[in-house]
Amino acid sequence: MPASVEAIPLTSAEIRLAVQRQIDAVPFIDLHTHLFSPALGKLGLWGIDELVTYHYLEAELFRSCDVPPDQYWRMDKRQRADLIWKTLFVENTPVSEATRGVVAVLSAFGLSSNAPDLREARQFFEAQTLNEHITRILKMSGVSEFVMTNDPLDPEEGPLWEAGIAQDPRFHAVLRLDRILNRWSEHWQAIAAKGYAVEDNAGGGTPGEIRRFLHDWAKRMSPVYMAVSLPDTFQYPDASVRGRLLAEAVIPACQDLNVPLSLMIGVRYQVNPALRLAGDGVGKADLRALERICVQFPSNRFLVSVLSRENQHELCVYARKFRNMLPFGCWWFLNNPSIVEEMTRERIEMLGASFVPQHSDARVLEQVIYKWKNTRRTLAPVLAATYQALVEDGREVTETCIRNDVTRLFRTNFEKWVGLR
Repeated sequence: MPASVEAIPLTSAEIRLAVQRQIDAVPFIDLHTHLFSPALGKLGLWGIDELVTYHYLEAELFRSCDVPPDQYWRMDKRQRADLIWKTLFVENTPVSEATRGVVAVLSAFGLSSNAPDLREARQFFEAQTLNEHITRILKMSGVSEFVMTNDPLDPEEGPLWEAGIAQDPRFHAVLRLDRILNRWSEHWQAIAAKGYAVEDNAGGGTPGEIRRFLHDWAKRMSPVYMAVSLPDTFQYPDASVRGRLLAEAVIPACQDLNVPLSLMIGVRYQVNPALRLAGDGVGKADLRALERICVQFPSNRFLVSVLSRENQHELCVYARKFRNMLPFGCWWFLNNPSIVEEMTRERIEMLGASFVPQHSDARVLEQVIYKWKNTRRTLAPVLAATYQALVEDGREVTETCIRNDVTRLFRTNFEKWVGLR
């Protein structure tokens, strides 16, 4: 569209189409996923059996069939996928957000979601070449690049990084800290075995050694940020191992490296262990911990997402007070269109365009197709209503304004925060 046309003020009736054009045209950055570059091999999940056995669908399965979890876990991956398909897609209508996502992926590839079994879908995905498949999915989802989640203490992943992997410009690394901060007693010996003088109670020179560990891994990974998921009971300051390592090792290392720290707060771990990955829950957190961190470390930058719906307004208020905090995404149990719409409206009303509306949190490659389709479909009316109200209040809105805002929300806010460009 010529620049002169983009500068023409839009009527209220024209705004909806202009927003849709720009939200479809701007390539988004998916700032938090659990996807992996091809160099990390089998860690990357893709294909129909992974899609159908995604833990959201596993949790739903047990509400709709009589197979107990222990029997389910004794099945192999294909048997599990067949059971979920039969239960949720053949015997029941796939109306939940998670099951509709599988329908959307199959439709995007011209595959039927009315099939009685997974034979056709398996044949299709088995015929794909991963590298080309990734490129195609990036285009289909309207995403320019993925941000991974990379754990140096994962026994499968860590050795791959230590051996050296080729960087892929489609994938950015993130240094994940959960094993260090949340499960120290289980993993400190693995760090010690790598030549770092750490102690079981994180005493002595442990914080300095963890700081050195993070420097070494940052050099190896070139992460765009560090990240940790935290429970709803998270407090700061805190005399626990997690509190001391956060204050004395992690946040100082982020400052040394000029790397933001992502705090994802509100998980209640394994409320039903029988469900494994699907067994985590949600709890309302005390965000005064976040307040104290932002006050104590004003020169650090924090990406923040909270899991409880009840914490969202409070997070917006804190973001208005602390310029070193960037709220992002509608995470996990919040990634439902009705809640995404509510949260995004609230954030725009309180923060303007100074946040990142969404990330996919995808664990299976093809999920980004439906997750970003949902985001665009949900947020286009929200943005359009915002601009229509602005016009009614007396301010001209042009297509250029809309493009700049969409680009800021889904690209440049994150790029500037992590120094990506």
